[in-house]
Amino acid sequence: MKKILLILADGFEEIEALGTADVLRRLGMAVTLAGLETEEVTGAHGMKISADVRLAAVSNDLFDAVLLPGGMPGAANLDKSCEVDKVLQKAAASGKIIGAICAAPFILAKRGLLDGKKFTMYPGFESELHGLQYSDAPALTDGNIVTGKGPGAVFAFAGAVAGALGFSQECEKLYRGMFID
Repeated sequence: MKKILLILADGFEEIEALGTADVLRRLGMAVTLAGLETEEVTGAHGMKISADVRLAAVSNDLFDAVLLPGGMPGAANLDKSCEVDKVLQKAAASGKIIGAICAAPFILAKRGLLDGKKFTMYPGFESELHGLQYSDAPALTDGNIVTGKGPGAVFAFAGAVAGALGFSQECEKLYRGMFID
């Protein structure tokens, strides 16, 4: 069973986090929602979500993928976290899947994880990209990095994460049953 760590910080984009988690759980993956500072996390639109655990209580060595939702100020809160830095460094060093959607790819860019990669993200964060150019695609996978453009691309992003983890066919079948093109 694939294990996913999805990190939530106050101000996260609810549909990106929960839509992605929902799709991956429907595919039989174990998705752990980890609150950055607390187990109760408030999304960008005021929804309070009860995370499974605090990030400090997990070892990302147990996970096949680490995912970061966007939303503001959620992505900025993730960016400021030393704990998130450690998780991303360990995941990158071991070649695990790292996914970020909407604003969150700027977090990867600032840490050099998008250097030489094709990626997509929500427009408006160019100043955080240090000269990197992003695509307008809904979702992209390049090596172990998966990125998504924004809230409307949540199913493309979740499908790309599933594909990167070897679940492309299962995801296509799931999406047919959910009436997702």
